[in-house]
Amino acid sequence: MAQTLADTGALHLQRLAAPVLVVLVLAMMILPLPPVMLDMLFTFNIALSMIVLLISLYTLKPLEFSIFPTVLLITTLLRLSLNVASTRIVLLEGHTGSDAAGKVIEAFGLFLVGGNYTVGLIVFLILVLINFMVITKGAGRIAEVSARFTLDAMPGKQMAIDADLNAGLIGEDEARRRRAEIAREADFYGAMDGASKFVRGDAVAGIVIMLINVVGGLIVGIAQHDMSLANAASNYTLLAIGDGLVAQIPALVISTAAGIVVSRVSSEQDLNQQFIGQVFGRPQALFMTAGILTLLGLIPGMPHTAFLLIGSLLAAAGYWVSRLGAREAAAAALQEAAAPPPEEPLEVSWQDVAPVDRLGLEVGYRLVPLVDRQQDGELLRRIRGIRKKIAQDLGFLVPAVHIRDNLQLKPNGYRMTLKGVAIAEGEALAGKFLAINPGRVLGTVHGQAATDPAYGLPAVWIDANLRDQAQTYGYTVVDASTVIATHLTKVIQEHAPELLGREETQQLLDHVARQHGKLVEDLTPKLLPVATVQKVLQHLLEEQVHIRDMRTILETLSEHAPRTQDADELTSAVRTALGRAIIHETFGGAQELLVMALEPNLEHILMQALASRGDTGMGLEPGLAERLVRETVQAVERQENAGRPAVLLSPPAIRPVLARFLRRSAPTLKVLSHAEIPDGKTIRIVTLIGSGA
Repeated sequence: MAQTLADTGALHLQRLAAPVLVVLVLAMMILPLPPVMLDMLFTFNIALSMIVLLISLYTLKPLEFSIFPTVLLITTLLRLSLNVASTRIVLLEGHTGSDAAGKVIEAFGLFLVGGNYTVGLIVFLILVLINFMVITKGAGRIAEVSARFTLDAMPGKQMAIDADLNAGLIGEDEARRRRAEIAREADFYGAMDGASKFVRGDAVAGIVIMLINVVGGLIVGIAQHDMSLANAASNYTLLAIGDGLVAQIPALVISTAAGIVVSRVSSEQDLNQQFIGQVFGRPQALFMTAGILTLLGLIPGMPHTAFLLIGSLLAAAGYWVSRLGAREAAAAALQEAAAPPPEEPLEVSWQDVAPVDRLGLEVGYRLVPLVDRQQDGELLRRIRGIRKKIAQDLGFLVPAVHIRDNLQLKPNGYRMTLKGVAIAEGEALAGKFLAINPGRVLGTVHGQAATDPAYGLPAVWIDANLRDQAQTYGYTVVDASTVIATHLTKVIQEHAPELLGREETQQLLDHVARQHGKLVEDLTPKLLPVATVQKVLQHLLEEQVHIRDMRTILETLSEHAPRTQDADELTSAVRTALGRAIIHETFGGAQELLVMALEPNLEHILMQALASRGDTGMGLEPGLAERLVRETVQAVERQENAGRPAVLLSPPAIRPVLARFLRRSAPTLKVLSHAEIPDGKTIRIVTLIGSGA
């Protein structure tokens, strides 16, 4: 109990820390402070600036220090408050000596500039110019451009997140986290763009405050304390310069930290590791620089000691880096050589007869790292996410994807197989990004022209440094793993009926039996064999109807199985039972259904043709069949261009045959029967197909 109360008290104190700090900073502008307190606060200001600088050096990405704009404001306000407090003491007590405003200001005035007013003034002005014209201006420009490009790139990043979510590569929680991170990134750069103005204003205020201290000190010293001009100039100028320096040096450190934060590129390494690895990690550059410095050091009249010493140090560093790389390569070769030798081949057995994979993915050798478990291949995790997403959407677990490398493919090529037969292929460049043109882009990006393998959209393979630019232009930018994963998702959805085999159907029934055992027991094998249930489920998947509601499906089959064993008739009965779900998935919650329909004469002709052919299908005169297909395709295009689902309403008798007949020409068309429309929905026919028949 006591520990809980202590934790609660600590939490309340933590919440009060920021408000108390801000109030104290503002109070310093009003309340007089003794010199000892000024020394403590100036020292704290210097320490705080060093802490901020070191944190900026060790962050991996800017968002890890997202509170930096607020810290920038508070530190600027702290410096200005200290300036006000020190100015009060300088003007009130400056006539007493150089330590009137505390030891810190005196040390900066005497020690750092040697007590020379001219040198101190020049050093102070140089520091202000460096801070104002170089560091702060550059950091502000970077923050401004970063904020602009981040805001422009938000739509493209959101589309990429939605694409990953729809493809099943990420879940809802991960999508929300990524969207929140994008919003935080935009807020951060926008805040940094505004916060950089604080530091620039602080630099200008430093110059003005120093001039006020000098002029005001001379007036106070001469007019009020009867000091000579030389004595007043000695005291007040030294105090003003010391006060300016003790405030501007932390300001310079904070400005440097701001420039480091906004210029960082997100990485898995901090600035120290990146600097050493990228600047001093190439022995060739070190050797060439050492040679150039050595040649310069041998020229008569040059400072031989400096050039030859630095050249020798760089040559030694290059030698050490090259030896380190050689040792790492030797260790890798030794580890490979220490691998156990391959086992002797055994006698030929039935184990050598490899079964055909239901679903396979073959990759070229450059794509192997994407699917290698030892290298934590990203594509492996995405494929697991795909199977989970499809299981949730369709209602059954698709077979595992068997992945293997294939040296006969192109280095960046991949191939998807179904029952051992290639059904799709494409190329993906590992390490690069595919910028897909969704149809509305603001510019072009340089790269290798390509086509999105999943949906056939024009695209460009680009380098990683062009990713933000492409997203700003409106491209949907995805990496190589996402390209393959999206293509695989589309292939699985298109061939879902073939992936639902007898074994998968039995596993699905066993899963349903855990909750509805009596229902499954009464249906199969008493009323229907598993093969017929499989056929019905495949018919539903062929027409993009999910089978998640297995209870309704099995109850409908149990009801109609005593009357018929025909899979088509059973499918029609199941579709009628699932009518509400089919309509909701197609039209959402719309009360009025905007559909297409057949012209009555054409509808009559089709029903007569079906009746005359019986079970052999629907025989149509070639000209009429061609016209039916052409007008249907045109009507589907009009519906989709208007943003409406392409749905054709037909009598129940001809719906299955009509759906199969039009499936190849209009794959996005859904053919529904009148019996599938639930009560309470109104129908409005917007297009009549075959009005001239």
